Amino acid sequence: MLVCRAAARGRAAPALETLLQRAAFSETSRPPEDSKGTIDFGFQHVPREEKQTLVGQVFASVAPSYDIMNDLMSGGMHRLWKDRLVEKLRPRPGQRHLDVAGGTGDVAFRVLDAMRTGQYGAPAGGLGSTVGGSSFTSSTSTGSSAAAAAAADAATAAAAAASEQLPPVTVCDINAAMLAEGRKKAEGRGVGPESMQWVEGNAEALPFRSGSFDSYTIAFGIRNVTDRAAALREAHRVLRPGGRFLCLEFSKVVVPGMQQLYDLYSFNVIPQIGRVVANDAGSYQYLVESIRMFPDQESWSRIIEDAGFRGVDYENLTFGVVAIHSGFKLA
Repeated sequence: MLVCRAAARGRAAPALETLLQRAAFSETSRPPEDSKGTIDFGFQHVPREEKQTLVGQVFASVAPSYDIMNDLMSGGMHRLWKDRLVEKLRPRPGQRHLDVAGGTGDVAFRVLDAMRTGQYGAPAGGLGSTVGGSSFTSSTSTGSSAAAAAAADAATAAAAAASEQLPPVTVCDINAAMLAEGRKKAEGRGVGPESMQWVEGNAEALPFRSGSFDSYTIAFGIRNVTDRAAALREAHRVLRPGGRFLCLEFSKVVVPGMQQLYDLYSFNVIPQIGRVVANDAGSYQYLVESIRMFPDQESWSRIIEDAGFRGVDYENLTFGVVAIHSGFKLA
């Protein structure tokens, strides 16, 4: 998730709890949407300059239990949603990919795995291309077992070479605690810096040159950004022409009658899971509220288009509980 550099946990918790206790935690308690100089922090409106600090306190608190809480809160569904995100991305070997607000690496590891296996196709001049003027397929059709074996060996060697030459997947997150959790996972998987780069940075002012990446993903992070329009403009800037933007985020339930059940679960169960597992109900109360404050599917599509993306569309998952928005940088 995209948040600011963490404050000391011992000092952050009381301030956060105090703020959340002041909220009535109901949609009727929301202040006017156009409050001058303020921004939503759950159902509260706070000074714009304070939101990063408050969100940072939330994710500094939840970072150690972030992955297990995702499993418990979603019943494991977040794994399927992220699988679908990467399936839509269809990452290919050689693709330069940026995952923003990706601290623990859930999406980035999936992208890297897909690139390493060539799951969605090979790069031009890479796997499946010609070797010595003949394709692998034609070399195995001669009936010669020796030729077939040689071709198989060549294919294996080419696959290994392509894997070694893959550019690293880049993870960018503003929260040092979340990045630390991601690095731990990478070490456990044997994924080194040649395969995955971990960069501390703000989505509103990315520390990368323009046109650096072929694709950009952000999963369950954009709603925590103070200036979402700025983050979208930055996404557009760092993509090369033809690059693709994909955003996985909680959205609005589209099945009549389900919203009430979803709210009942969200507001009564999720904070209590946070209390038991992470000893932090307040942070998960904020997360539930922040979902309700995020734009609906059509509104978010228009905001993405306003940032310069074209061909914008979205796909609802699990009855609209989450949605994947997609767009392209044409020039």
